[in-house]
Formats: sequence, C-alpha cells, structure tokens
Amino acid sequence: MPVAIITGASRGLGLALAHGLSDAGWSLVLDARGAEDLAAAAEQLPGPVRAVAGDITDAGHRADLVAAAAELGGPDLLVNNAGVLGPSPLPALSDFPLDGLREVYEVNVLAQLALTQEALPALVDRDGAVVFVTSDAAVEPYPGWGGYGSAKAALEQIGKVLAAEVPALRVWVVDPGDLRTKMHQDAFPGEDISDRQLPEAVVPAYVKLLTERPESGRVRL
Repeated sequence: MPVAIITGASRGLGLALAHGLSDAGWSLVLDARGAEDLAAAAEQLPGPVRAVAGDITDAGHRADLVAAAAELGGPDLLVNNAGVLGPSPLPALSDFPLDGLREVYEVNVLAQLALTQEALPALVDRDGAVVFVTSDAAVEPYPGWGGYGSAKAALEQIGKVLAAEVPALRVWVVDPGDLRTKMHQDAFPGEDISDRQLPEAVVPAYVKLLTERPESGRVRL
C-alpha cells in the first residue's frame, strides 16, 4: 500500500483528502495540532493510519511524521496542507502586525519546506510526490490577502524550484479553489459562505492527479 503524510488532517480539506486516499487504498500518517480532533479523525478511517499530533514548526514533530511513515513502509506522498490564515478580520498590509506575518510565513512557508526536506530522501527513493496546497490569493492581488497570499506565492516558487532541482520528484502546487472550511470562514467573519463547495468535492481531482502523475507544475482544480 502506498503511504501518504497529510498535514492539517483533522478537518477541512486535509480530513477530506484522508478519507479519499484511505478509500483508494493508501496508508496514512496524519498531522494536526489538536490531539483529540486528530484521534477522532483517524478513528473514522478504515485503513492503516498513524495519528501524530503536533506542530509542524517543531523539528521533532516533523521527524516523528517521517518516522511514522517509515514504519508503514516509507512515504510515497507528502501533502503540505496545514496552514494558518493570520489575523482575522484580514488587515490591509499598511496595518498588518509583523508578528502575525512572521507566524504566517513560519507555518505556511518555512515549516512546509522543512518537512519536505525531512521527507525528501525517502520520497525520492520511492519515486514519490509532494503536494503544496496553494490559493488564488498567491497570484491575485485581493485586498486584505497580502499576508496569506504572499506566503502562498513564496510557497509556489519553492515548489517550482524544488521541481527543477529534483526532477525525479513530482511536485504539484495545487489550488483547490474556494472551499467551505473554517479557515475560509475566518477570512470572512460573519458572512455566509455556504455557496462555496465542500472540500469533499475536490477529492476526486486529487486522486486523479495521483493516479495519472502528470509533470510537476501548478494545478487548478
């Protein structure tokens, strides 16, 4: 069975992907900061699952995730899904608190690169793949999205360069579109976001991506 590490897997897109990959026959290593929510998520899944709670900004936790994947046979896929929005309501860049911006970059860029570095030797050995979850805010100048969007833009460039430097690895930067998640609700406090599609709606496209294994690049679902 192929093995995937999915970060931010206790809810939203990460949890939906965990269900989709488990149904497709994958073994999973799931990450999230909340241990109780992560354990509850893992209990819903039928296949081999390791729930490893922790913060991806912590080096020890990143090592634990890769070690858990090794116990299942070694990682074939890393889904860098975990992330933070930053302050809510979304502030303009002129008022953006720099401590908040540092956290956004720490989680959404540096920690994701660090986890990728940790898993990279095993992924290359297994002809594996990396998914970086991005956003249209990385390429469009939406007011209020300067912090989150610029971090995702940096992550996209990391994905492009990684693909050029490690051609044996598939690196997909995937934009799933606007989804009905807690993070998206936090971006629009008090607004009705029921018109956005549920995360489960994009899971078949992810499974198709993993099955067809196209060349590295940006993918808009």
